[in-house]
Amino acid sequence: MISFKTSNSVAAIASFFLSLPVAGLVNPPLAIAQIENSGTTARQLTPQQRLEQSRRVNELVRQGRDLMRSRNFSEAIAIYEQAAALEPNNARIHSAIGFAHAQERNYAAAVSAYRRAIELDGNNANFHYALGFCLANLGDNAGAAESYRRAVALDSNNLDANLGLGVVLTRLQDYDGALAAYRRAATLRGANSARIYESMGEVLLLAARYRDAAEMLQQAADLAPRRAEVQANLGVALVNSGRVQDGLNALRRAAELEPRNADIYLQIGDLYRAQGNMQEAIAFYQRATFAEPNSVDAHSTLGNLLLEQGNYLQAIITFRRLTELEPESGDAFYRLGVALKERDRRNEALAAFRSALQLYEQQGNAEGAAQAESMIKKLD
Repeated sequence: MISFKTSNSVAAIASFFLSLPVAGLVNPPLAIAQIENSGTTARQLTPQQRLEQSRRVNELVRQGRDLMRSRNFSEAIAIYEQAAALEPNNARIHSAIGFAHAQERNYAAAVSAYRRAIELDGNNANFHYALGFCLANLGDNAGAAESYRRAVALDSNNLDANLGLGVVLTRLQDYDGALAAYRRAATLRGANSARIYESMGEVLLLAARYRDAAEMLQQAADLAPRRAEVQANLGVALVNSGRVQDGLNALRRAAELEPRNADIYLQIGDLYRAQGNMQEAIAFYQRATFAEPNSVDAHSTLGNLLLEQGNYLQAIITFRRLTELEPESGDAFYRLGVALKERDRRNEALAAFRSALQLYEQQGNAEGAAQAESMIKKLD
């Protein structure tokens, strides 16, 4: 089976929808300070004092907005906290604090602020969405799913909450739930159909439903024919559903669209390798190293196949580069030693094996150390 590669952690699915939240969803509105107080302190103020306090809060909110626009988030937080001290029961001020923390990627602090906002106004769908977003970025996918579901229950037309729910349910391997969330999102105003079909296709790939994935990804490809990731994943789906040549064609289109993406060349190489065509596999693995000269995965994959095929000279070149890219890898030095040994370059091989032995010992890899020591004894 040919696997599919996502761009980040379950990440190709998550990367589109889990960027920083759209400011309009959770950013405090202009009239933030006009919300009436309900706290005991406010009731103890005279009408004139309440008016002066309201003016002060409005001014603080204005300053906070200006600081947010200039991306001075830490100062904005300080200003909003002053406003919150004056109006502690104003949910939107707490949401503004959460939004500013989220902009700084301080998601733990943002969670605290949004939870306080929800305590004060539990029926605000956007607050629940924002809390889910922050929890998802902290890796609390179950908590995020709960918050997104609450947001959807309060506002079924909340596109971002449906999309976020699809992301975290995918991470939780609840593929049916994720697909249901994406299907709902696809019906909503403002939905990007191509990206939603792509995400659904990736979920189906993860669920090993390859024919369904191919159909979904073909819809995405029809809408976004120049998106390389769609073509690559379509190729994987087609290959795994038995349409090998169609899959290879899709992968080649992906490589043409994104020639600097090593993963695509590696996938094509894997396909040729699975077919037993080692010459083509090596050629595409080499293209992967050209596309991304600092890719450890590309050099390791190429080097291992070169070694396996007895192409020791090219293996030496590849593994030398790999030791530069990953100088703490005992395996890289060990395999370099094997290639050098096969070319009768004894002294260089010994040096490589000794480096491997030292690294294996430092890392507590007893099996690797034993192998390296055995090769050293053979050469001594």
